[in-house]
Amino acid sequence: MFTLVKYTDLNARQQENYNFHKVAGRLADYGYNSLRLNDDWQGADFLACHMNGVALLRVQLKGRMTVDKKYQGKGIHIAFLHNDECYVYPHDEVMTEILSLNKINTSKSWSDEGAYSWPNIPSWAQPILSKFRV
Repeated sequence: MFTLVKYTDLNARQQENYNFHKVAGRLADYGYNSLRLNDDWQGADFLACHMNGVALLRVQLKGRMTVDKKYQGKGIHIAFLHNDECYVYPHDEVMTEILSLNKINTSKSWSDEGAYSWPNIPSWAQPILSKFRV
């Protein structure tokens, strides 16, 4: 009755739905209820509300580790899956750490486009991201 799907066989919209449910499932283990938004609301794809009634995360779902100037100052968390790991990190905090290490500051992507992403997590970023693994 149930057949596992290959992620690579899914179209872009299906991959986004898949990623949302995988991340939401991980966040549920930590007491969060995730609510998908129909459109990017102030940069967020979904809201994650904690059972304590206080914590609320505005989350942008990505396919990889990403920093982008357009999310700066919006209180956005970036969520992405990498292999079997799930990361949900405060964008501005991680961006500040990366910039302080001078890893992307002079890249064309950062200076011209205001964004940078990594298909795989660089070794220097492991200590930064490790505290945001869920």
